Amino acid sequence: MERKRIAVIRIRGRVNVPRDIKKTLELLRLKKKHNCVVVENKPSILGMIKKVESYVTWGEINAETMELLLRKRGRIGKKKRLTEEWVKEKVGKSIKEFVQDFMNFKAELKDLGINPVFRLTPPSKGFERGGIKKPFKVGGALGYRGEKINSLIERMV
Repeated sequence: MERKRIAVIRIRGRVNVPRDIKKTLELLRLKKKHNCVVVENKPSILGMIKKVESYVTWGEINAETMELLLRKRGRIGKKKRLTEEWVKEKVGKSIKEFVQDFMNFKAELKDLGINPVFRLTPPSKGFERGGIKKPFKVGGALGYRGEKINSLIERMV
């Protein structure tokens, strides 16, 4: 299995969620609707994602979208925005260089000391026509969407 970075976004809310799925979402750090995390595609993590498939959408994130996510939604602690100066001070590189290292598994988000969960907004122009209760394959918003996750993240940043 080739190593890749995967963006996972929680689509559905917190009401009437079964206990085991709620626990798995907490382990993935997806506690609220429209939260996003970037993880590696390890078998253990993919198994957790499969378990919560009816509550999240995921796909392979590219470097441009990751940079956009860090610039617009990266937070130091809870509220302070991530700045170019902070990244230079922590890792001695620009955000663009850090993202390249991150995508090539030479760096991790914890090297920056930032919050690993990105709080996104609902997507502009809404989700797909099928709504948030149907899989992506049949026109909904849930499940695996491959490279198309990048366009969704750009609409949610």
